[in-house]
Amino acid sequence: MPNQDISSYLKEPRLVARKFLARPQHEGVGAVVRRSIGRFELKNFDPFLVLDEFSVTAPAGFPDHPHRGFETVTYMLQGAITHEDFDGRKGTIEAGDLQWMTAGRGIVHSEMPAAQGTQKGLQLWINLSSKHKMIEPRYQEMLSKDIAETMIDGIKVRVIAGEALGIKSPIYTRTPTMYLDFCLKPGAHLQQLIPKSWNAFVYILEGEGVFGNQKSQPVTSHHILLLGSGDGLEAWNKSSKVLRFILVGGEPLGEPVVQFGPFVMNTQEEIDQTIDDFENYTNGFEKARHWRSETSLSLDY
Repeated sequence: MPNQDISSYLKEPRLVARKFLARPQHEGVGAVVRRSIGRFELKNFDPFLVLDEFSVTAPAGFPDHPHRGFETVTYMLQGAITHEDFDGRKGTIEAGDLQWMTAGRGIVHSEMPAAQGTQKGLQLWINLSSKHKMIEPRYQEMLSKDIAETMIDGIKVRVIAGEALGIKSPIYTRTPTMYLDFCLKPGAHLQQLIPKSWNAFVYILEGEGVFGNQKSQPVTSHHILLLGSGDGLEAWNKSSKVLRFILVGGEPLGEPVVQFGPFVMNTQEEIDQTIDDFENYTNGFEKARHWRSETSLSLDY
């Protein structure tokens, strides 16, 4: 459908409520991340716990580590990452590929470079409600060629989760979520619906764009924009180069968040129990007792 036809959809475009620049910091073993959610100014943004734009070159990476109580969404931008877990799953996530991992009651895994040079990508942590925190782990994986994509009026979108411009992703989001990768050519104007009750943000990957109000100042790459209330996002590319950003929205859970590193539960007692489970290889972590990833063994982490 032509872009001008969807302009009537937005009755109350969301304005930018807060803006942060994600500065580089070290994470894992020698990896560099730009963390925009999960930092001291923004501990979480319900239902989102962490957003990292990561950059890693071998032998650096994210060796064996656990998770419980949430989902991790890994979307590769450049290069490739090898993923292994304690249940014997192993695979490579290449540029444009997606891995949607529900850690649930517990996973121990590693994420390490699978190619020469620098590997780049995004990792988003999405909280799970209390009734879903202890479900069995599961994976949803999509190759780049299988991700729904379309282009209309100078706007290209890859639909990681949710729907946009008439196409929809098959990814099941236990916490209702939309995740859209937009590229706007110079002069392009986007209007995208977002459920009014959801929290939503933009993270700029490339170029500069105007968001919310076309009279506002352009915002450049590595900034996160938290959007205020309304029924959708309006964005303009007034520059001479391509603008690329992700738009992510989710239904708030409205539950207490107690986090200890890679464990996210609702109470301190549940965190204490999780630490005990992990240290004693029980209640979901049984397979961790005798497991180490092939990469960790070869590099002696």
